[in-house]
Amino acid sequence: MSVDLATVKRVARLARIALNDDEAGRMVGELNGILGFIEQLSEVDVSGVEPMTSVTPMAMKKRPDDVTDGNKAADIVANAPITDQNFFLVPKVVE
Repeated sequence: MSVDLATVKRVARLARIALNDDEAGRMVGELNGILGFIEQLSEVDVSGVEPMTSVTPMAMKKRPDDVTDGNKAADIVANAPITDQNFFLVPKVVE
């Protein structure tokens, strides 16, 4: 697959990127280089290679799924300037 000047200008317009003719001409070469590299990657045989989430094997850290007591509403609103029955009171914004 190759990219031409019209495609670069169309993609730039869709992406709201301002490109003049010189910049668009350079982008044609750069994008064709990138697409060529991607085509090379598709030729690599990866059968038998296990998918991985990281380059180093590691176990995911998980917290224990324990039920806690909760009931911390009073602690949460302790520093609020004005509260009423464990709710924050704020000035009216819309009239």
